[in-house]
Amino acid sequence: MQLRQPRLAEMVAAILRDRILGGELADGDELPAQDELLREFQVSRPSLREALGILEAEGLITVQRGNRGGSVVHVPTAANAAYMIGLVMQFQRTSYTDVGEALKRLEPVCVSLCATREDRAAEVLPRLRLIHERTLEAVDDEVEFTRVTRQFHEALVQLCGNQTLILITGTLESLWASQEQAWASRALEAGDFPDVARRETGIRAHERIMRLIEQGEAEQLEVFARAHLDNTMRYGLVPGEAVVSSQALRGR
Repeated sequence: MQLRQPRLAEMVAAILRDRILGGELADGDELPAQDELLREFQVSRPSLREALGILEAEGLITVQRGNRGGSVVHVPTAANAAYMIGLVMQFQRTSYTDVGEALKRLEPVCVSLCATREDRAAEVLPRLRLIHERTLEAVDDEVEFTRVTRQFHEALVQLCGNQTLILITGTLESLWASQEQAWASRALEAGDFPDVARRETGIRAHERIMRLIEQGEAEQLEVFARAHLDNTMRYGLVPGEAVVSSQALRGR
């Protein structure tokens, strides 16, 4: 089998990509002028333009047209990656039921990791307690209560300490939050929003989560977090409703 040889444009793009990802070029920096790049790489102008086009398609640069010219560097961010994941899920018509099932497996792992952090008393619990205070204040405001309780769950993911889980699970949290807020508004208008007693049950669950994190009970916490999600994530799902990522993730 004959191996495909990379084109010159792909080779130039690979070198420039490595410089961006390696930190040689910071976000907002400009690439050297095209004439300088032509001298460095000894390629034709069409090949260089193709290389820049590859990087622009990847979101790593913006090629500025017109009198100003130049190419501005954009370093990859978790928000950009999350947005692209969401677009793929929307294209595949992934259902919110599917998102919920994934969250019920991934979020408890994140929660248990919070309990293993040696700095949890200083870095995890103060933030959770602050959000919890806002939850208590919002117990009589159904839509705000939904928003703040979701922030509690998002914080559990953001504070777990594992960057891969933060990216993947955080994307799912944002998608779920979008449909959950829409459900809260519909339920309020229809008079179907869970009553105060059910809301207070959720508040007590969050208080137990914080206690278990403080005590470092990771295994017990994972089991409890999964049961809590089973109880709370059943609300508002429309069977077969597909993910719409453009609004949910654009502001991340």
